[in-house]
Amino acid sequence: MRSKKSLRAVVLLFAVVVGLLPWVGPAQAHGTIINPQSRQYQCWKTWGNQHMNPAMQTQDPMCWAAFQANPDTMWNWMSALRDGLAGQFQARTPDGQLCSNGLSRNNTLNQVGAWKRSNVGQSFTAQLYDQASHGADYFRVYVTKQGFNPSTQSVGWGNLDLVATTGRYAPAQNISFSVTAPGRSGPHVLFVIWKASHMDQTYMWCSDINVV
Repeated sequence: MRSKKSLRAVVLLFAVVVGLLPWVGPAQAHGTIINPQSRQYQCWKTWGNQHMNPAMQTQDPMCWAAFQANPDTMWNWMSALRDGLAGQFQARTPDGQLCSNGLSRNNTLNQVGAWKRSNVGQSFTAQLYDQASHGADYFRVYVTKQGFNPSTQSVGWGNLDLVATTGRYAPAQNISFSVTAPGRSGPHVLFVIWKASHMDQTYMWCSDINVV
């Protein structure tokens, strides 16, 4: 009888503690740019199933550093959101923190170095994958200026040109939009802001591209 009472007490205590924890379920699971791959998605996609592989340190040193600093950045590639920015993206996101969306836990995404790049033309299609199908009020799409060197420079607002602002998108898991970056060649950073439709939630990502 005593053991049964003790077990019931433990179960009750567990239920109370769980009830006090913040909810981080599907409401926090959204998405990212999967083509060209955002930094966190590229690291997860390439190394998620072999994140303990020592070869990552030499083959993909930027992802290796990110996994060493905080593996959750990659495991939760779909959840790099900020609430309540009210459209004040530039005022509330300092230079050098754009790729992490101003989130300190994802700070390694801001690091300068040899991130893996996707080859694109001066006109290409970007694709968002949104697990929760929340749709978009709009996307703001930026590309770094010609002459910017992503191997030695961190991304700041002054390094970017706004190349597109889209309209609304209905809820869907896959959303695509066109990007045109004339006058550019070589390594660049694609920077995308997604304003989700269901509430004031904002995502920002960096995708490393090579314009060919």
